[in-house]
Amino acid sequence: MSIVKTASAHYQPLGKQGKGKVSTQSGALQNQPYGFNTRFEDEPGTNPEELLGSAHASCFAMALSFALADAGFEQGELSVEAHVTLEKDGDGFSVVKSELVLDAIVEGIDEAQFKEIAGGAKENCPISKVLNAEITLTHTLNK
Repeated sequence: MSIVKTASAHYQPLGKQGKGKVSTQSGALQNQPYGFNTRFEDEPGTNPEELLGSAHASCFAMALSFALADAGFEQGELSVEAHVTLEKDGDGFSVVKSELVLDAIVEGIDEAQFKEIAGGAKENCPISKVLNAEITLTHTLNK
């Protein structure tokens, strides 16, 4: 079984003066602005690292939710942030890290079992598998 999801980007003119628009097949994003100023200068709009972070956070949250349910934990709540680090790399830039920060409420689980299940979800979510950057996980389990 294969599932193909699409996104598109348009950018013009070229270089720092350019402005882009990104859209997703689902319509969740429609012509969302991005460019040099949204990536490096905190102007309104999105950027590739933020989009990657949203993909990683949502993928991990879903993978962990399913893993916890498979282990018999049905009640809980997961909040995940992904802090994606972009660093200068020669003449360009590289994404070097995606730090997953998890705040969880899971009824009836102990810290050791939670850490094991969360670590497995971190390693096995499809977005984690595609990234070559360091992927870390910091969590808080609230009881």
